[in-house]
Amino acid sequence: MENPNKNVEIARMELANRLFFRLYQCANMLHKTGTRAVESLGLTTQQWAVLGALSRPEVPDGMSVGDLARYLMVSRQNLSGLISRMERDGHIVSTPDGRDRRSRRITMTEHGHHVWHREAVPRIHDYYGKALDEFSTGDITHTLHYLLKLLDNMKQIDEASGSIEATDAPDTADATQA
Repeated sequence: MENPNKNVEIARMELANRLFFRLYQCANMLHKTGTRAVESLGLTTQQWAVLGALSRPEVPDGMSVGDLARYLMVSRQNLSGLISRMERDGHIVSTPDGRDRRSRRITMTEHGHHVWHREAVPRIHDYYGKALDEFSTGDITHTLHYLLKLLDNMKQIDEASGSIEATDAPDTADATQA
């Protein structure tokens, strides 16, 4: 006699495989189509995320590089080149952090604020509208709920693996704010 629990576990792993592959595809499509939505402004999805993170009302004085890396869940090394390019383009400025001179504080410039609020956000909202076409508010709420549960589980895996990049970024942020 076959173990029914084994069949349930096999089916669960097949579904998990499909789910994670779809997440992978969605991440790739977000990068591809999201960049198209803002590329005429000279932005990428990574720059969109940085500007969104810095535009949040709770960080009016910007963020340290470490805090920004933790919030975006990227390494400082990956963020370093991005910050340099965005500084070169006049979207952000990096200054010594008054609280810790060894640290750098990243803030949006006036130009960065203009690009973000006047140009990028309307395009991003249009993109969201198209990407979420035929999603009800309930659909969006449920999807967000399950993605947050998945993210929490993945953070626990990351922390258990001893990652020095373990994150403690807030779970809830306005969608246009990274």
